[in-house]
Amino acid sequence: MRIIVDAMGGDHAPDEIVRGALLAKKEYGFEIVLVGDEERIRPLVGSEDVTVIHASDAVTMEDDPTTVLRAKKDASMFVALRALANGEGDAVVSAGNTGALLVGATMLVKRIRGIRRAALALTMPTATGKCMLVDCGANVECTPAYLQQFALMGSYYAERVLKIENPRVALLNNGTEDHKGRELERETNALLKETQKNYIGNLEAREVVMGGADVVVTDGFTGNVLLKTVEGAGLFFAGMIKGMFKKNLLTKLSALAVKSGIMELKSKMDYNETGGTPLMGLSRAVIKAHGSSKAVSMKNAIRIAAEYVNTGIIADITRDIAKLTVEGEE
Repeated sequence: MRIIVDAMGGDHAPDEIVRGALLAKKEYGFEIVLVGDEERIRPLVGSEDVTVIHASDAVTMEDDPTTVLRAKKDASMFVALRALANGEGDAVVSAGNTGALLVGATMLVKRIRGIRRAALALTMPTATGKCMLVDCGANVECTPAYLQQFALMGSYYAERVLKIENPRVALLNNGTEDHKGRELERETNALLKETQKNYIGNLEAREVVMGGADVVVTDGFTGNVLLKTVEGAGLFFAGMIKGMFKKNLLTKLSALAVKSGIMELKSKMDYNETGGTPLMGLSRAVIKAHGSSKAVSMKNAIRIAAEYVNTGIIADITRDIAKLTVEGEE
């Protein structure tokens, strides 16, 4: 497995990105290609056997996704995506600007023929295990046809990666009744009822974290708000629990008794454990790592990239996309 890593993407690039790539190489045996400023990367690599592709520029979080591809053609993110499109690796991993990655991947790597939009498919922890949230930030504005395809792609991922047989698919909404939601949700609900296997209907946000569905479909704006809310709530409660156990000697001793449970909870809520999120619907594997990724998170994002390639999801979606054609929609 040959993984191409955008070494200049993210808040802690290139140091933590390179460290994470080397950890992945050591732990999983992947062949690593680092893309970025060679003068900065080489000292971090040392004697490790990795390929470095020089890129003279980098995409920042402040760059406009709609124009940066033209303005920074030699940015590490785009050099990495071109290398993937040219068959120089099996996947690209980047912790850089999400919008730029979506635009660059769509233009350079291309979508699967028939797929209208690529979507970020995140694995979220729930009370009963895990679920897929599709889309969680790539597409602010969607149509029912987009969400229909997100449901199919999410189902494939849940089956092949999460190992969930016959995953339950739900539409995120502000109520369970058919008349609830905007026009988008009402039309999508009707469409999924007709076309999506194991569709269970509308689902409220509070039921998502309780394990109400295995695949939760929504537009990227709403999905990102849900994701950030869950992340924030996790940090809030973790801080509250930590403060509670630090009050006095008795609470500190109590903390020792439940330490294993606390560590298990922390691991479940930690985005570093998930590592990365695939941009589903593209013709090749592109993984978005968290913008604040450090070494462990990047290592796990690279692992997710390899798992995504090995599932064969891209070939399956390519084969079955004809089943998801909504007349009159582009």
